[in-house]
Amino acid sequence: MSKQSAIVICPGRGTYGQSELGYLAKNHANSTETGVFLEELDAARESLDQISLSALDNSERFQPRVHGTGDNASALIHACAMADFKSIDLGQFDIVAVTGNSMGWYIALACAGVLSDQAGFEVVNTMGTLMHMEGEGGQVIYPLVNAQWQIDPALGRICDETVAALNEQAGTAIHTSIDLGGMRVLAGNANGVKALLANLPPQQDRFPFQLQHHSAFHSPLLNHIPPMAKSSLGSALFKMANLPLIDGRGKIWQPGAYTTSALYDYTFDHQITKTYDFSKALEVSLKEFAPDKLIVLGPGTTLGPPVAQQLIRLKWLGLESKSEFSLRQEQDPFLLSMGISNQRKKVV
Repeated sequence: MSKQSAIVICPGRGTYGQSELGYLAKNHANSTETGVFLEELDAARESLDQISLSALDNSERFQPRVHGTGDNASALIHACAMADFKSIDLGQFDIVAVTGNSMGWYIALACAGVLSDQAGFEVVNTMGTLMHMEGEGGQVIYPLVNAQWQIDPALGRICDETVAALNEQAGTAIHTSIDLGGMRVLAGNANGVKALLANLPPQQDRFPFQLQHHSAFHSPLLNHIPPMAKSSLGSALFKMANLPLIDGRGKIWQPGAYTTSALYDYTFDHQITKTYDFSKALEVSLKEFAPDKLIVLGPGTTLGPPVAQQLIRLKWLGLESKSEFSLRQEQDPFLLSMGISNQRKKVV
């Protein structure tokens, strides 16, 4: 049987929640390769006087104030995603490119070989800790689609007009943090977050809502972070990729066609302080590589809907609604999420 081409998508912060507790133990306890990898990460964490990832994953209960903070959540998600990446059946899939959402960019760098296993952990752990200790503001998420995951222009106008009006108020700063499929993630200072939650009209019984333990990622509110990041993480950590990478602008980094210094500068400057356009990254991935499958690494399943919403937005494979996407997933899934057990079985 011939291999299927696949693009790997790496998850961002917030994907390891209560239902993911025990993800590493459940999915990777019996793997020799991932077992060694996880032991090395535990040793690195313990050398920094941080809770080991095994201890976090094996906790009796999920504690948001422990598992959800940047220093712990980032490293946990990185470990789960990289262990999943190492578990993909390469006899079945030809990985043609890698992309990611937000923090998933760091994971994508490790998947593509830009960062070694050790360097990948160092970058994620350092940035997660920096955000926990030095991050400011927060993030609020708002939908741009209806219940069938189709773009609703009225929702976009409401969001734009509300943000513009609030930014006129003294002491309020709000920016677009992430274009996330059918949703917009807004970054704000403390006043901005409070104003967004009070002024954005409620939608679908759950929006707007604030992402807990998140700073104002991908916005000028974090302009103080790049110098800190670069002083802690040297450019020597970066090597030439062995797989194409699609970044948060939709730019393709083809192996051999760029300098590692340029990739380093993007990662620790633009990527931190400017909007992360995951929707564009996905569009470029699809149109430039036309993969047979999309593989979303675990943990969690929260990246599935934004990916599906962008597929519908692009009418990819002729999909025009949530119900059509769901039917396609039942019959012949195009999107394989490793955080969903029956889809995971098709990948490992």
